Amino acid sequence: MSDLVNDIRAQGIWLPDWVASIGIFAVVVALSLFFHRVAFRLLTRLVASRDIIWRSLVSRLEGMARLAILAAALGFAATISPLTEYQASTLRHVLLIAFIILVAWMAKTAKHIWMTVYLRRFKLDAEDNLFARKHVTQSRIIERIADMIIVVVTISACMMTFDAVKQYGVSLLASAGVAGIVVGLALQPVLKNLFAGIQLAITQPIRIDDALLVEGEWGNVEEITSTYVVVKIWDWRRLVLPLSYFIENPFQNWTRESASLIGTVMIYLDYSVPVSAIRAKAEEILAGSKLWDRRVANVAVTDFRESVMEIRILASASNSGRTFDLRCEIREKLIDFIQREYPQALPQLRAMLEGREERGRKAAAE
Repeated sequence: MSDLVNDIRAQGIWLPDWVASIGIFAVVVALSLFFHRVAFRLLTRLVASRDIIWRSLVSRLEGMARLAILAAALGFAATISPLTEYQASTLRHVLLIAFIILVAWMAKTAKHIWMTVYLRRFKLDAEDNLFARKHVTQSRIIERIADMIIVVVTISACMMTFDAVKQYGVSLLASAGVAGIVVGLALQPVLKNLFAGIQLAITQPIRIDDALLVEGEWGNVEEITSTYVVVKIWDWRRLVLPLSYFIENPFQNWTRESASLIGTVMIYLDYSVPVSAIRAKAEEILAGSKLWDRRVANVAVTDFRESVMEIRILASASNSGRTFDLRCEIREKLIDFIQREYPQALPQLRAMLEGREERGRKAAAE
């Protein structure tokens, strides 16, 4: 193109360098926009009958692809335009960095579209959401790790375009001395959580919406990022823990294999109460409850103490929240039944009652 400018000048037509450069850039921009428009029209027609993920990719990446094509075309125009060596190299460097960032942006957008479409088939609000929680957890952790990798690779690629930084990186890798040890120690927490995230995605000791008992608090896993886990506690507080915590410390997962749980209700009654009546009432309460899943129902005397006997009632529900509500319902209705039908069966101190009776007899005799 510079030869073409020289030929035009040889024919007696004089053009300043800046005019020729503007003309070249304008032609290249027009051609690149025309090419982009034609290419994406063809792509739109090709994916019209395909899955939604392909249609979303074409529609969402169109603007970013236009900018990337323009950056590449302007870099080519800077090479063939009558610019000084410094001007051309500076412009090409800036456009190269912009092109790298745009490619990373496109990769991140494509990953987000694929993940969104993939997770649409899993419903966390379903009654039995174990399968959905498994896939959502794996996908979210992999997504965070992929975001981190994209950012690191993009920053590294941009830094490698500078000769000074590139040479420094090569010398640092070649020496692998004290600086490498310092960097390794500094990045140890980040790398520790990164590998913990990969391990969590594979083994899955926790998943999104799992019910956990951790640090003495009960709650559900609300979010899993690349470095930490957010647990929404029952009173709406948030407990934030690093990923490595769930690899190195014990905790209770109430929904590891299934969301169903068995709830326990303990009641202490006098020996005079008929256990058969308590069993019949507990079964009646469960039969009329919408919370009971019809799987486990049991009433048993589990211990004898000095003044009371211990009665244990077991009942199951479909998840931890319903199990808690079912236990409360059993307690409320059962104590109401005992107060009405067997008030003498409530825990009593016999010595105090006998003392009152004796004083009453003496007063009557006097």
